Amino acid sequence: MSGFFSWSGLFSATTRSTYSRHVDDLARRFAEFARAFEVGAPLYARIAERVAREPEVLDLMSVTPETQRVPVLLFASAHHLLLAEPSHPLAGHYPNLDRANPEGDVTDHFVDFVLSRPEPMRDLLATRSTQTNEIGRCNWFLFPMSILNDEIGSLARVDIGSSAGLTLLAPYIGYDVRPGGVIASGSPLTIDCDVRGEPPLPSRAPDVVWSVGVDASPIDVHDDDQVRWLEACVWPDQVERFTRLRSAVALARVHDVHVEKGDAVDDLADAVHRAREHGHPLVTTSWVLNYLSGERRLGFVEALDRIGATTDLSWVIAESPHETPELPGHAGSDELITVITLVTWRRGRRSVNRLATTHPHGHWVNWGA
Repeated sequence: MSGFFSWSGLFSATTRSTYSRHVDDLARRFAEFARAFEVGAPLYARIAERVAREPEVLDLMSVTPETQRVPVLLFASAHHLLLAEPSHPLAGHYPNLDRANPEGDVTDHFVDFVLSRPEPMRDLLATRSTQTNEIGRCNWFLFPMSILNDEIGSLARVDIGSSAGLTLLAPYIGYDVRPGGVIASGSPLTIDCDVRGEPPLPSRAPDVVWSVGVDASPIDVHDDDQVRWLEACVWPDQVERFTRLRSAVALARVHDVHVEKGDAVDDLADAVHRAREHGHPLVTTSWVLNYLSGERRLGFVEALDRIGATTDLSWVIAESPHETPELPGHAGSDELITVITLVTWRRGRRSVNRLATTHPHGHWVNWGA
């Protein structure tokens, strides 16, 4: 009997130590988030500051994979549930839910909301990942696609890490380029882009005759619950992004964008092979390769080199060199900003051309920087 109690005491001490490290680490992350976004996202900053002092809330994230154990996943999970319960007092503090006269303290409401729904919260935290399928990122591809249209003609696109495939809508949306004017003014959805420098200004939307998205966890735009998760990943005080997302989803349903479940490296060659039957194959990646290990990123580049040895091919990279140092053009750079790079294979030779830096959601492009 005494042996049982000794083992039980040891186990409890170990468990308490592990639990303490888990909570302390998360508390630090939420406190850092609160400081970093006090100006840019005051709603989530206030909530993060409170959550950092709430061990019970932090413990909900014990089921979360380490790579996703970040504040925004907790916020997105709560937002996902709140979108289905817009009458809850917490909703009165979320600008995207458009409720007037909020009552009480938002941090009190948030803590009450998540702790009174532990099972659905844990289910989301254990199974979902944050996905920023921002339609504004089409601005990243407008100018390099114009270069390729002028050089080669029609493109067949493979978008890696495509989520719901919203950036595949690039040929169907309008672009308000400042300075430059509106491109494709007849589209039901137009996105803005402030430009510095002198990029090539196309007279029309990109000429893409075929496209496919590849994603490890694709979002079906026809599934309302999956779309609600995309909406939940938008920060509630960024109302314009929330509205634009809904417009993009509606457009994606009309054009029936196609996204397949697949691996970024293992399924790349097959997707490119299918693309080249329709036009010049173009691979695009935007803030997705940072989720791969360095070894897998090297494997991705090697796969494209193998294809490019026998097939003319292009790749538009929109990634941070700091996060993806293995990519062409990123070696020796530690830039945190998003860099747009055009990589081409012509007659077996690879060329790398840095084009621009850009806002993480595509609001501006600094051409030539």
